[in-house]
Parts: sequence; structure tokens; C-alpha cells
Amino acid sequence: MALSPDMRALFTRRRVLGRAKAVLRSAITTFVVVTVTLWLMPGVASADILDTLNLVLLVAVTGAVLRPLLLAGVTALGGWGAMLFGVSAQVAVMVLALRLDPANRIRGLPTLVIAAILAVIFAALLDWMADAGSDDTFVREARRLMRGVRRRTARRAGGPFFTLRRPHPGTEPGLLVIQLDGVAEPVLRWAIRAGNLPILGHWLRSGSHSLRRWHTGLPSTTPASQAGILHGASRQVPAFRWFEKETGKVMVSNRPRDAAVIERRLSDGQGLLRDGGVSIGNAFGGDAVTNLLTVSHAALPGRSARGWAAFMASPYGFTRALVLGGAEVITELHQARLQRRRNLQPRVSRSGAYLALRPAAMLLRDVNISLIAEQMARGVPVVYCDLVDYDEVAHHAGPARPESMRQLESLDRMLGVLERLSPEAARRYHLVVLSDHGQSQGATFRQRYDETLDDVVERLTAEPTAGSEEPAEEQGERAPEPAPEAAPLLVMSSGNLSLVYLTRVTHRVLRAEIEETYPRLIAGLAAHPGVGLVVVGDEDGPVAFGPGGTHRLRDGVVTGQDPLLPYGREARDDLLRHQEAAHIGDLIVISAVDGETAEVAAFEELVGSHGGLGGWQTDAMLVHPAAWPVTTELIGPDAIHRQLIEWLTMLGLREEPARPPISAGEPIYASCEAAGDSLADRPVAGG
Repeated sequence: MALSPDMRALFTRRRVLGRAKAVLRSAITTFVVVTVTLWLMPGVASADILDTLNLVLLVAVTGAVLRPLLLAGVTALGGWGAMLFGVSAQVAVMVLALRLDPANRIRGLPTLVIAAILAVIFAALLDWMADAGSDDTFVREARRLMRGVRRRTARRAGGPFFTLRRPHPGTEPGLLVIQLDGVAEPVLRWAIRAGNLPILGHWLRSGSHSLRRWHTGLPSTTPASQAGILHGASRQVPAFRWFEKETGKVMVSNRPRDAAVIERRLSDGQGLLRDGGVSIGNAFGGDAVTNLLTVSHAALPGRSARGWAAFMASPYGFTRALVLGGAEVITELHQARLQRRRNLQPRVSRSGAYLALRPAAMLLRDVNISLIAEQMARGVPVVYCDLVDYDEVAHHAGPARPESMRQLESLDRMLGVLERLSPEAARRYHLVVLSDHGQSQGATFRQRYDETLDDVVERLTAEPTAGSEEPAEEQGERAPEPAPEAAPLLVMSSGNLSLVYLTRVTHRVLRAEIEETYPRLIAGLAAHPGVGLVVVGDEDGPVAFGPGGTHRLRDGVVTGQDPLLPYGREARDDLLRHQEAAHIGDLIVISAVDGETAEVAAFEELVGSHGGLGGWQTDAMLVHPAAWPVTTELIGPDAIHRQLIEWLTMLGLREEPARPPISAGEPIYASCEAAGDSLADRPVAGG
């Protein structure tokens, strides 16, 4: 009797050998884990090998019965429930197996739980070592997830209820855009030439992809770049954090509540992901239909995200990531100690919250890849995902230090994972890799000068304390004149960029008003050795002040030494565009940049920084299929937005209607006379 096509598919030589290999590996891993766990548990009686083999079989049967039920429970819970239940599910399987052990070697619930936790940890470490530090196990789990998603989709479309055939690869085009957060083009190019990024290196050497630099402009920060790339509206974001005079509110773009407000300003319904796209791990959604782990939507994936549930329920998912995350903390402590012992400079503290951020970034990376795999199986037309591992480590270790380069290598492996998963996808996905900015290294402003920029501003705006020249006996003969009320200042720093606001006025203050109220402020900041540029509005347009001269940005007139020279040929255009941003500061302060090393002095305690100008922080990268045309000058994130839309249109994934540009808001050079009152008379904006 001839076998049906489904049965023939099930019993192909490749699939039979693959299953046999997987079963054998699982049995050996479980045997080693059980043996080591029993050996470590105090008071556990020794048993012969047959008892241990029986326990291995019991673990396998218990897992086979319980894990599908646990996956259903994790899927039903979604969000935080899935995360908590997913970890406990692995422990529960082992607890039940040990409790049913006929040899009854472990007694008591507390002891059972401890033994189960140890077994789960050992299993994660042993699987990782068996894969030689690769992602083979993770890939197998992701493939299983993708096949399940595609079969369920086929059933809903009227296909067979049960089939053993693997779905065929999709043929319709799709686009995956992977953002490697903070990777500068020179860093990526150097790592490829050194042979440390085999996946990206293979793409470039084979001629399938091209690598090019794109210039971020100012501010060189993730929220501004993603506002431009995803929405074409980078001018709505003047920095990572800023002050809004109209409401008196400080906006911080990585706070979910603020990000939601910002996205409402950005969105016009025509974002990059509007046509069925998916946003994963981004600051903003790009008008996506589905938003997963997107800051502006402030929610964990729900019940419909099977990639989230599968990652949480799998022993090769969340549990593995937690164990390896603990190892990452130990690695971080060792690497930080090495920096201290070698007196490596510049460096900053790598303790505190950063110890939790580093494994969290690794966990988020694995979750994101699992979510991408699910969306590839669903056949969504475009996915945009941000992977932040490198950026987090580079902030504290330095952008080209060994720790950061290892994170970049792990991101290259993730691109290889996506490449290996592509045959299981419902579309033929093209891959574009880009960064949102680079990073510049340097000792911080505080380390160099033993004071913060806030301290400098406070010192320059303090009232003179020198005694009066009037005789002391005459000073008390008349009542003192009341001093005019001065406007308090707020300093908002993002990397080596700082926005300084006079908070008691609701308009942008020009140079004459500032010098009338704080005569030492502009000149004092420009003369400070840690400051390279002070930009302030004037009657004839913005002016950049430096330690030895000025540069009028509108007409390019330079007096003395040009303060823009250390920042490159694009600096003038960058500063002019930045002046058009909404909620810009009354003063724009950018740190000095070293002409020899291109090091900057961040106003935050970060050895690798971005946000302003100087060094590699504005040198982002774009890797795209070599045959695809680049039709626009890649200056600013809005240009990347336009180029990606052209590629989507070329692939038949978008029909682009005409759209008006999003305004940055009120004109920034409103005259004080038109406002009708002086600086000192302005009420406080907001609360």
C-alpha cells in the first residue's frame, strides 16, 4: 500500500535522522543534568544507572505531556503573566518528574523545588555548551514556532486540519529592517574588515549587499532618528530630553507616557509601517498595525503574540536567557575589574543599574528575534526592529572596546539566525540593516573639570557677591532697591548636547535678552575649555560662539577663529536644521571635540555618548541589497525614511500618496517686541 504524501514527508531520511539526533541529544543532556543534580543534593541516596535512566524517561514523558498545556496557559495569560508562568513552567515539569521518581530519592517540596531549579540551570548551560556557544537550539525552536504559525494560518484559510508537510517558502516580497542601535559606520566597516562579522562580511564580499554611510545630523539620538525614519518628522524631537515652555513640562523620550504624546505629534497616518507593518522594540510605532515592545505603546505582547508565549514557555527561550543573563553579569563584573586594574582611560562606573541593563538587553534581543520569526511566518509585509545590545554596552565600556565589539558580533549572529529562518517565512524577505546614530568616546565633562555643566551655568548666572563701593555708614540710610526677578534656567543634557532654557518665558529668548539678564552666561560658556559651541538666536539669525570666534549660521560670516571647524563640513547645515526643531533651547551647548582623537566630553556620565556633534556619533550606517537604487542624498533620518518608502514602493508593498511635511511648530525667531513684554515680566510657564 502506497504511503500518503504526508506520511512520505514524515519519514524522509533527513527528517528521521534529524529527530533521532534530537532525541539522543535530549536524552544525554537530561541524563547528565539529573546525575549532576542528584550528586549535588545533600542527603540523596545513590542509585544505580537504571534508576537514573528511568528518571530520564520520566522527565521526557512529563515534559511531553505538560509542555503543550503549559504553552497554552502562557499564551492565554500573555504579557507579564506569560513571563512569570513561563519560568515556573520549566521548574514545574522537573518538580513533577522528581516527585514521581519510583526511587523516591528527593523528598519534601522545598528540596524538590531547589533540585528542579538547579536542573533547569544546568540544562540551559549544558545546551549552550553543546551548541558551542551557537544559536542552533534557539533556531530549532524558532523554526518549530514558525511552522506552527503557518499551519494555523493555512487552516484558517481552508487548508487541512492536520498535515505533516512543511510549508513551502513564500514567494511574495517582504522587507525586514533591523536597526543595530548606536553602531557607527567606521566601527562596522572596521569589524567587517577584521573578519569579526562573518554574516555581514559574507553579504558584502558576495556582492549581495552594499554598505554606505549616512549622516544623522543633530540631534544624533535614537528618538530623533526614529521620528525621522519611521515618521519622516525628526524636527519634532530636539534632543533625547527637553523642556516645553508652553506646558512647563520636561519631556524624556524613553518614558512611555512622554513617548505616547510625542508619537501623536509625529503620526499623520502615513508612517513607514502603515500598510500592515509591525514595530518591534522601537521608540515609536511608525503607524504600524501591530506594535510589540514599542515604548510609545507601553505594553508587553498580549495573547495574540505566539512568539512571546513560545519564547517564555520554551526551555531554550526565557529560561535559557535568564541563566545566560546571570553569566553576562559575572562577565561584566570581570570586564569592569580589568578596566580598573589596567587603569584604562577614559572609563566610567559600570555598576548599579547598568548591571541589570546588560543582561536585560540580551534578553530583549532574543525576545525580539522570536517575535520577528513569528511575524515572518505570518507574512507581514514589513517589520522594523531595534536591537540595543551594542549601544548599551558601548555607553559604559566605550564604542570600540572589546566588550562592545563582542556585542556587535552577537548581533551579527542574530542576522545569521534570521537568514537561517527565512526558508520558513511566508514571504521572501529582503533584509536592510541600519543604525540610528554612532557613538563618540571621551572622558566626561565632570571627570575633566570636576564640575557639571549645570554647575557652570549656575556659577555664570549667580549674582555678583562683591561688596558695594558705597560707604558702609551710608548703605543703611536708605531702603535697598528691589532686584528684578531673574528667570531660572534649566539645563537638559543628552550626550554632549545640552539645551538651556529660561523657563519663565514662553517664547524663545534671543541673545540681547539673555545678555541683559545674564551678561556673563554666553561669553562664559564659550570660553570654558570643555565647551566647543554655544548657539543662540539673534536678530539676524542664529550665531555659534566658540572660544576664539563666532559663526553666523545663516550667511556663513565668521569672526575670528571659526568654531565649527572641529565638527566637520556638515556642522553648519546640521545646526541650521536643528534650529528649526520644535521646543529648541534658548541656548544650544555642544562640548569641545579633540582634533587629534575626535573625543568629546559628554555632559552625562557616559564614556561612549551621542546626541550632539563631534567624532563618529553622526556617522550612521546603511546595509542594503546592492541592486537597489539609492536616489536621495542620505543626510538626516527623514532622508532614510524617504529612501525606505521608495524601496517599499519598488517591492509593491506601498502606494505613496502626496503628503504635506509636518511642521515643527511656531517660528523660533519671534521678536520680543511683538510679544509685548520684557523677559523679567513673563509669568512662569505651566506648573
